[in-house]
Amino acid sequence: MSAPTAPTGTDLKGRFRRPLWYVIASLGLLVIAAPFLWMALSAFKTREDLTASPPVWIPTQWTLDNFSALLDQLDMPRYFMNSLIVAVLVTVCNLLFCSMLGYALAKLDFSGRSKVFGVVLAALMVPGNLLILPLYVLMSRLSLIDSYAGLVLPFAASAFGVFLMRQFMQSVPDEMLEAARIDGAGEWYIFWRIVLPLVKPALATLTIFTFLGSWNNFVWPLVATNDPGKYTLPVALATFANDPNRTVAGGNGMLMAGSLLVVLPVLVVFAVLQRHFTQGIATAGLK
Repeated sequence: MSAPTAPTGTDLKGRFRRPLWYVIASLGLLVIAAPFLWMALSAFKTREDLTASPPVWIPTQWTLDNFSALLDQLDMPRYFMNSLIVAVLVTVCNLLFCSMLGYALAKLDFSGRSKVFGVVLAALMVPGNLLILPLYVLMSRLSLIDSYAGLVLPFAASAFGVFLMRQFMQSVPDEMLEAARIDGAGEWYIFWRIVLPLVKPALATLTIFTFLGSWNNFVWPLVATNDPGKYTLPVALATFANDPNRTVAGGNGMLMAGSLLVVLPVLVVFAVLQRHFTQGIATAGLK
């Protein structure tokens, strides 16, 4: 039997390097998750815990009073449905229009295709806030202010979504599509029955980003809605946060409870689609 060999310097470095990276990653995760944990725990705190000094992380007495007070002060079901309707419609429109344009740019040969793709790339470089004023003027002339159409149409398609779908659809083999055309399949059949099932990771990725962006969108719903009945959740909570009576009504606990209700649907969408999302990110890294 041969005597065990002593670990080399490289082996020792590897043994210490991996735990060090775990510690660094854990600290980074803690820094990122700490604000969310504070918000989630504060939603269940009493007024005494919220104003305690030094701050109390774990509630000494768990309560749902913040949620019940929030429902009494704000029409949360209406605001929740407004946000849900807008986010779902924007997401569906982006999945449809961005995938169609992405398919055309990736697999159809037509005059000016490179120029159209150049316009898409140029649109990616334009800050969204620069478009608020012209969009407002356009929606106002179309009499779409204070309507779901005015909240949805400006975001029915995005340059990022077109770029993402085009890049993924380029990986679909052209030979497969040519074989389908030889068998008599039309472009709609090829698009719906062949291409879309092959780019499910891209569709899941686009769904998450679009739903998240639309659900958390604050500036445009604030500008495009004057009727409180059309407020989305972020606008309603921001208006409530600036209400001088909120301290008497329930204080920051109600605000934390409302913020938690805003975050939960996004977490649900991500939990449902995370398998396809991680697959899409991994596939994008191989391109």
